[in-house]
Amino acid sequence: MAQDQAEQRAAGNGSDDSSESMLTVVVALAANGLLAAAKTFVAVITGSAAMVAEAAHSWADTGNEVFLLVAERTGRKPRDAAHPRGYGRSTYIWSLVAAFGLFSAGAVVSVWHGVTELFGDGGENSYLASYIVLGIAFVLEGTSFLQASRQVSGAAKRFGLNPFRYVSETSNPTLRAVFFEDFSALLGLVIAAVGIGLHQLTGHHEYDAAASVLIGLLLAGVAVFLMRRNMEYLLGEDQGPDVRRRVLTTLLAHPAIDRITYLHVEFVGPQRLFVVAAVDLTGDDDEPHLAVRFRKLESEIETDDLIEDAVLTLAPPDEPALIPESIR
Repeated sequence: MAQDQAEQRAAGNGSDDSSESMLTVVVALAANGLLAAAKTFVAVITGSAAMVAEAAHSWADTGNEVFLLVAERTGRKPRDAAHPRGYGRSTYIWSLVAAFGLFSAGAVVSVWHGVTELFGDGGENSYLASYIVLGIAFVLEGTSFLQASRQVSGAAKRFGLNPFRYVSETSNPTLRAVFFEDFSALLGLVIAAVGIGLHQLTGHHEYDAAASVLIGLLLAGVAVFLMRRNMEYLLGEDQGPDVRRRVLTTLLAHPAIDRITYLHVEFVGPQRLFVVAAVDLTGDDDEPHLAVRFRKLESEIETDDLIEDAVLTLAPPDEPALIPESIR
């Protein structure tokens, strides 16, 4: 997978990436908070269904950024006795909650209000106020999207990957959430402007209402995608050959390891891996010394910036050894 190459090469940059992700979320929170209030005010005075959808969108995004901030803070906590693999998975849990909030508070409200207005009488509309707020929103959302895009593009370029593929498959759920929420916000603004413009040109409020429905469907699609990706990481999604090959190469490079017959790798947080391996150590130690060597080796492996927790077992002598070239 694309993100597998990115994650293995990003080892060592976890702290910087986490700080930049926090900045990305803060910028998005500030932009969406201001826009939510402005869009709500205009929606009230204009009666535009598209503006109601946009207000719901911004309020949902604002709430989501709060959840994403919680995700970033909890995910940074160091591991302890109660959580030997750290708190990284909490970022997927809180990001899942945020995605569900986008679906329920944004998508459902927008579609429901649009359908209601579609069969209503419409009413008067203050087009100028709507255009002004949509213009300001485009600037603010664009600023937030540029911050998210800068982080995504920087990582993607370092690894020679397509930015959309990288952000879709990266193990960093907050970056993915902000990027796609801002992208859908910009697209939603265009849809709202077209709907309001057609309402003004034709006098048919159905265009405005249809824009609200389209915005809701757009949000639903993004929310379902984000929920699915977080669920896959929580369920221990297979990380593909590149990450496994990187981990296997790292383990075999250790002078105490002679061969490896089994390897399990899964993400337990953004750029943090849980590794289980069956290994054959060099030398011929008796059992008490072997246990000590295993514990010491696990601690040394965990100094790798990408590995949160390592568990090693003794490899059966009759099982074939794994080599990096054999992993496909």
